Amino acid sequence: MIGRLSGRLIAKQPPQVLLDVGGIAYEVDVPMSTFYELPAVGESAVLHTHLVVREDAHILFGFGTEDERGAFRLLIKISGIGARTALSLLSGMSVAELAQAVALQEASRLTRIPGIGKKTAERLLLELKGKLAEALPGAGPAAAAGSSADVLHALIGLGYSEKEALAAVRTLPEGVAVSEGIRAALKVLAR
Repeated sequence: MIGRLSGRLIAKQPPQVLLDVGGIAYEVDVPMSTFYELPAVGESAVLHTHLVVREDAHILFGFGTEDERGAFRLLIKISGIGARTALSLLSGMSVAELAQAVALQEASRLTRIPGIGKKTAERLLLELKGKLAEALPGAGPAAAAGSSADVLHALIGLGYSEKEALAAVRTLPEGVAVSEGIRAALKVLAR
């Protein structure tokens, strides 16, 4: 399997890029999140890849981060979710946003993505619950909450559910001290 490509970017035509690696040009399909982070044509780029082998084609998918590739691999394991749907999902939201939507069980956030209906969103939430944070340490609820990860862990340690704790942490201002954040979150939860 081809796990990573490093080379010179020859062309960019969404959602596909052409990457020259030692004189061989690879066509790689990428999510829009990766596409926008790529350097200009002619510069060096590195993509973490996943090769899909079908009866009629070999398709190479590329990602800017290992977390994106890991999320892609989790998504395509779900019944009814193909590579194109997974790519569309990762184009519409970051891995951290996906992890947060799964942790909070917010199907409405997923249905905003083209090609994701209500039933598909519910299946995604059910299948990914607990798996996304476990498989991708950088994409769990703590990462989605940003600098408030310590507050989140403290609330969970106090016996609040992950969903309740995340909802309380989302109300906190950015960069709040841990002790102040815990107090403020407990006030929110006491309501």
